[in-house]
Amino acid sequence: MTEASRAEVCVLACAEAWRGDGAILASPMGLIPSLGARLAQLTFAPDLLLSDGEAYLLGPDQVVEGWLPYRSVFTMVAAGRRHVMMGASQLDRCGNQNISCIGDWARPRAQLLGVRGAPGNTINHPVSYWVPRHSPRVFVPAVDMVSGVGYDRAARLAPGQARFHELRVVVTNLAVLDFQAPDHAMRLRSVHPGVTVAEVTEATGFPLVIPDQIAVTRRPDAAELALIRDRLDPAGQRDREVPSP
Repeated sequence: MTEASRAEVCVLACAEAWRGDGAILASPMGLIPSLGARLAQLTFAPDLLLSDGEAYLLGPDQVVEGWLPYRSVFTMVAAGRRHVMMGASQLDRCGNQNISCIGDWARPRAQLLGVRGAPGNTINHPVSYWVPRHSPRVFVPAVDMVSGVGYDRAARLAPGQARFHELRVVVTNLAVLDFQAPDHAMRLRSVHPGVTVAEVTEATGFPLVIPDQIAVTRRPDAAELALIRDRLDPAGQRDREVPSP
């Protein structure tokens, strides 16, 4: 079996975001996070719940195993029983996310998705992010508009309002980042195989917290690679989203 591609490393890194969550609703947004959530369900997280986004709960191989109408998702959101992996057009060092606009919100240079569900997601349950192109255009000193709430803003909320606020990880095509620094600033957790710390810091528009020892993101083992290649994504769409260097 050939060595894992960069995309396959990213799939596994996304899967690891849900490790230990138990029977909660995983809501992956995008191809690589979706492959990651399904890989987690097939391996170390069999209790993980996956939805088709409209009405059904899906088991392995997308077999319908239950009914979850969209209106019921909001009950799970409010109870903190969901972990979503969203995208981000911009992220800052405290984890504030922007998916709304680029430039001044009154006269933006580009109109994006709008805040969508990001405020409720980031306050009510764990949130992770997937960034397929790690660059200073995404990782910025200050986001142009706050869609998802970061740690600095959550700290200013009234007692109890942010009790479910947790930004878990940021997975990119270069690295895995988290917010485990004492002040919840973005920290470099691991670099993907073949990536240097310097490459990550140069692609980030603010200073990252850099631990003394930097791990290398785990490669999928033979069984995980077989699941990704033969069962989850036999068409190889993952490598079009994240080409190997």
